[in-house]
Amino acid sequence: MSYVSLSGLSAAQLDLNTTSNNIANANTFGFKESRAEFGDVYSNSLFTNAKTTPGGGAQPSKIAQQFHEGSSISTNNPMDLRISGTGFFAVSKDRLVPQQNELTRNGAFHLNKDSYMVTSNDEFLLGYEVNKDTNEVVSYEPRPINIPPEFGKPKQTANIEIGVNLPANGDLKDPALFDFTDPETYNRSTSSTIYDSMGQSYKMTTYYVKDQTQQNTWQSYYTVTDGQGEKPVNIAGGDATTPTGHVGHTMRFNNDGTLASLNNGQPIVTTDLGANGIDMNGADPAQTLSFSLDSATQFAAPFELTKFQEDGATTGFLTKVDFDEQGNVLGTYSNGENVTLGRVAMVRVANEQGLDKKGGTQWDSTTASGAKIWGESNKGSFGTINNGTLEQSNIDMTQELVDLISAQRNFQANSRALDVHNQLQQNILQIR
Repeated sequence: MSYVSLSGLSAAQLDLNTTSNNIANANTFGFKESRAEFGDVYSNSLFTNAKTTPGGGAQPSKIAQQFHEGSSISTNNPMDLRISGTGFFAVSKDRLVPQQNELTRNGAFHLNKDSYMVTSNDEFLLGYEVNKDTNEVVSYEPRPINIPPEFGKPKQTANIEIGVNLPANGDLKDPALFDFTDPETYNRSTSSTIYDSMGQSYKMTTYYVKDQTQQNTWQSYYTVTDGQGEKPVNIAGGDATTPTGHVGHTMRFNNDGTLASLNNGQPIVTTDLGANGIDMNGADPAQTLSFSLDSATQFAAPFELTKFQEDGATTGFLTKVDFDEQGNVLGTYSNGENVTLGRVAMVRVANEQGLDKKGGTQWDSTTASGAKIWGESNKGSFGTINNGTLEQSNIDMTQELVDLISAQRNFQANSRALDVHNQLQQNILQIR
């Protein structure tokens, strides 16, 4: 009887420990509850009667993990990820050896000093390389996800496309009097930003003058502002020149307001910015700007800039990180670039109950669980990744407290049975 009670005490203690561990981790993101399972002990032999042999106690059978989903909690951190459905994140302790990895449902990630997405234990989140043009995975070989704080080399502005409507009823001006410092000498102006070969920015201004000497004709002139101020920039081979030598170009329109000709059919390209006296601060002084105004119109409508596109860019600094349902890591940079930096890898196994617990809400595959199957969010039997939210533990506190009381009573009952057995032995030994 003492051995039966002792096995009951051991089983009750294991049940208490398991339940206590569940309660302790109720606020651990991605934690999965465990359940202590037991079996009875029954022994018999040729010398015993199976119908009258009592049981030999209880024995631990398994600590079974329960992988049903926990509830969600919203956060303000875009790098907090949750998997809705089956699957795990893959994390690696060594950035250089991503093949050695473990699985987790805890999606509380952040950037380390080297701009890698890591867990609170500094383990690297794994993902796949993605083709930026086709948005398809290049290789399913997992690698740590890096979110660079800067993106793109500087690119000097070379081509500018402008769409503009110049009002047909605009005031007539004398082109010979044009002076960009005097607003009375031109009709309208627009400003934009251009970049040199080092990514430095300048303000480029376009001035529009309605020619009083020619019907349906406008003249355009350009300036660039550097650190020393605003300076005129000449058009190479331009067909409009002021008395001060500022060379621009003409825009002639048909009677229906559509464009008839530009610069007498010649390309609109500036001379070298350095030759115009622009201080390039060490950048390429031979930079030129090529303009396209093929969509310009002269309608009886207010002045309107309908299009402005230029192909220059400066180095971009990370301003925002986001994730889509496919698990793509989307970086937004200050230079206007929106870049797909990778795709979060997802892993599942054939038998979750066979996973080996590693602690820290992490598991590893075993022969019982089956090999890791790599995939993507929202494809096949894999779940969907959502950002700005975390999966809470799947602990039901009410049920755990009930289980705790039940385990405590089992412990007390077995302890009492052991005490009674001890008293019986003492009474027998005292018989005379």
